[in-house]
Amino acid sequence: MPRRTALEALERFRRDSAWSRQVMEGLAEKNRLSGRDRALAARLFYGVLQNMALCDYYIGCYARGKLEPKVRDILRLGVYQLLFMDKIPPRAAVDEAVRLCRNLGYARASGLVNAVLRRIGDNRDDLPAIPGEGTAEYLSIRWSHPRWLVEELMALRGYEGAEAVLTADNAEPPVYVQVNTCRTTKDELKAMLDLTETPAGLILSRAGDFTSTEAFQKGLFYVQDPAAHAVVEAAELKPGMRVLDACAAPGGKSFAAAIAMGNEGFVTARDILAKKLALVAEGAGRLGLSCIECVPGDARDIDGGDYDVVFADLPCSGLGVIRKKPDIRYRDPVELDRLPELQEELLDHIASAVRPSGKLIYSTCTWRERENGAVAEAFLRAHPQFTKTLERTFWPDRDGTDGFYLCRMERSNEI
Repeated sequence: MPRRTALEALERFRRDSAWSRQVMEGLAEKNRLSGRDRALAARLFYGVLQNMALCDYYIGCYARGKLEPKVRDILRLGVYQLLFMDKIPPRAAVDEAVRLCRNLGYARASGLVNAVLRRIGDNRDDLPAIPGEGTAEYLSIRWSHPRWLVEELMALRGYEGAEAVLTADNAEPPVYVQVNTCRTTKDELKAMLDLTETPAGLILSRAGDFTSTEAFQKGLFYVQDPAAHAVVEAAELKPGMRVLDACAAPGGKSFAAAIAMGNEGFVTARDILAKKLALVAEGAGRLGLSCIECVPGDARDIDGGDYDVVFADLPCSGLGVIRKKPDIRYRDPVELDRLPELQEELLDHIASAVRPSGKLIYSTCTWRERENGAVAEAFLRAHPQFTKTLERTFWPDRDGTDGFYLCRMERSNEI
């Protein structure tokens, strides 16, 4: 059942362009998968999404002619198991793929699936070389990212830098935790959880279902990437300040701001999605952060305010979090190219809430310059009362964090 669930998820993703997490969670619930089977189905589904172009390349080396979409998905699942899952015997991976063919009405393709997977399994230590090493096309196949994305990365970081980012994108993402210092200390939390301390931050060594731990239920920590946490650190918050988190969900910046002020101040967590904002309120309650007020609303409706610090973590391409959401790499680049216009519009409204001498912190979870520095510079040209005082881009390969951008801009002391 886990393989069949993963196959169904691949079909829905391919057919409906649905978000992978929603697809996987919905099917796991529908098929009533146990914890172990749910984990296997998720590993197979996300693993294929993460390595689809590479799987297709090797399939193409051994299978000639046009393949029906579902048969190709069955082959992708088999190839992923053969190349990336050492604990599954090659024979079992091949046999399960053949069984899927027969059970789903594709018995005529079972011989081809058997032959292709056996050849890949027999040659997995000596598979055909990917052509064009040193080119964007090679990286696109090897790390299963669209060519346009690879070319943008190469323009920013060069060939070796781009490959380092792509490698990080396909690695297992660490689960970073932030200490709720309003309730405990780092040392006390380390005594309760299996944590690894790194230069970037504290990592849960065995993440699993951390929400069932006593430390989580008591509100002693929350999950947040260090790059996102650095956005709040850049605000240099003090107790008693007034803070607006203009696009707050899932709430990490609001939590970090409240904790940085010792729960003494005012944090307005605003988001257009009421359901997600309800989760922010729930998280604030678990953490005991009473200074957070959740207010539903579109950032485009903001017209003035008197906040010391305003966080504008705006909708973006999300290319910096591909390692957590592998399907992001398949987004339409034409759609993404419209984002800077939206970001500039939102930033213009949000900035009106910053009081004189206050700070506006613009951030995104992407490394795309056209959504980052270009947007910030356009805003500064249109709003000369603001001055850039800090700018930084985080990279998964260099910093061990999500790909992230922040720009702190301070408003002059005019009335």
